[in-house]
Amino acid sequence: MSFQPPYPKPHVRKSSFLLRFLRGWNSWIHVLFERSYSMKMGKISQPGMDIFMVNDADWVRKILADTREYPKHRLMHRMLEPLLGSSIFTTNGPTWERQRRLVEPAFAQARLKLVFSLMADSVAGMVTRLDAVADGRSWEVDGEMTYVTADIIFRTILSENLEEADAKAIYDAFLDFQHHAQRAMILMIYRLPAFFARRASARAAAKIRAILSQIIKRRFDAWERGERGGQEDILAGLMAASDPVSGDRFSYEELVDQVCMLFLAGHETSASALTWALYLISNCPHLQDRMHEEILAVVGDRPFELGDIKSLPAVGNVFRETLRLYPPVGFFVREAMQTACIRDKEVKEGSPILISPWLIHRHRSLWERPDDFDPERFDTPAGKESARCAYIPFSKGPRVCIGAAYATQEAVLILATIVRRYRVEAVAEHVPQVVGRVTIRSGNGVRVRLRRR
Repeated sequence: MSFQPPYPKPHVRKSSFLLRFLRGWNSWIHVLFERSYSMKMGKISQPGMDIFMVNDADWVRKILADTREYPKHRLMHRMLEPLLGSSIFTTNGPTWERQRRLVEPAFAQARLKLVFSLMADSVAGMVTRLDAVADGRSWEVDGEMTYVTADIIFRTILSENLEEADAKAIYDAFLDFQHHAQRAMILMIYRLPAFFARRASARAAAKIRAILSQIIKRRFDAWERGERGGQEDILAGLMAASDPVSGDRFSYEELVDQVCMLFLAGHETSASALTWALYLISNCPHLQDRMHEEILAVVGDRPFELGDIKSLPAVGNVFRETLRLYPPVGFFVREAMQTACIRDKEVKEGSPILISPWLIHRHRSLWERPDDFDPERFDTPAGKESARCAYIPFSKGPRVCIGAAYATQEAVLILATIVRRYRVEAVAEHVPQVVGRVTIRSGNGVRVRLRRR
């Protein structure tokens, strides 16, 4: 039994110049048309530039693998700079290479073992909050998934708990940032003045950066005085990191940029995926039963341990399939550094190249039943082959997401905790409205019902 969750119905044909602007004002997904999901490559002519969308699996792999010929596009930096600064997510070339060398040790595999207990503590707090709403009422998922993932990343990066008021401030500010950043991007693409949209996005970003920077400043100053404090968190790893090539370390300003990037990438993307995952399993009680049986067989009633994460394949596949259908980051933008021929099209130097996990994960020739929610597809030969060549929720190549293992560990722990304790039921009258901005969210929230088992 399969379930086909909602997504914006693609238009029959490509939108006109004006309609693309109007439809993309609030959500880039609403610009897509039917051939977007089956073509290997498309071209959109804009004022002063042509934008190319590449869905060909071989070319996607080549483009993502070559960070020198196809670096991140400057438009992405301009859109995200108010929030992420000059962080590893937006920089290119030697700057990015240096930042990657310094950030990687903080996410070494050994550090996942250190942060598991912090994740578990945060999830225990989530359970207390969920018990209060687990009476069958219609409950909005978004806020709690944002809170628990933000609390986890707060604890693992900064060794501090996130207060509920700060969590709400971050959630509201990021929604505001996404709204204005999407509009700023559209205006920049159309070569229209984006000053007011960029200023509004900067105001929202400043609220988030203020919460994080005051903690970083206190820790950085203590570190500079030789007061290490004994924390074994990610911030300590970032402050201790030394570039093996130049020997230098992150400055305070660079630390703020990197922590903002890790915090937002680490909690917003996970919150988005977990929100969609709960909606999906609420509509598939048979999958919940399978997950529940697996959890009881492997873990029983004891607390979850790090080794359990890889022993719950049914839970892991639900997360993987959620990332396929609703990849939190729906598109990557690369820039052609020199004129090249990709398939049968001339791509001029400086042209933006869009690679969209949203489209590739739903491509008609790359996946069987691409719009269906079917976690078991990853156990079939066809699904394994599709996953090998056309599954990029964390990107691929040198710029693959540095926190992929962290996100998977976190998501499996949260999903397994919820399914073991509660039955997640659908709210029949609620249909989420998919919106594509910086991340893929529901414009009208996501609602489910929880009941104690």
